[in-house]
Amino acid sequence: MTTAAIRQKLHNYLEVANDKKIKAIYTMVEDAIEDAGTEYTDEFKAELDRRQAAYKNGSEKPVTANESKKRIQKLLKSARK
Repeated sequence: MTTAAIRQKLHNYLEVANDKKIKAIYTMVEDAIEDAGTEYTDEFKAELDRRQAAYKNGSEKPVTANESKKRIQKLLKSARK
């Protein structure tokens, strides 16, 4: 089973598991969750700042979720060929 499939199964299970099981699972992975704080590189932060500035000054326009989905589907179709 792929990691993606395992993630999906876990996600689905967590949506319906009772409180006792949720707390038990959390206890098992609590340290890992606490240690997994998101740290962004300076380059990533600079890119976010650049994009925000471009949006604010109007040189770039945002893309809707639907437009992003269409673009991704188009890329996937062309990659399969």
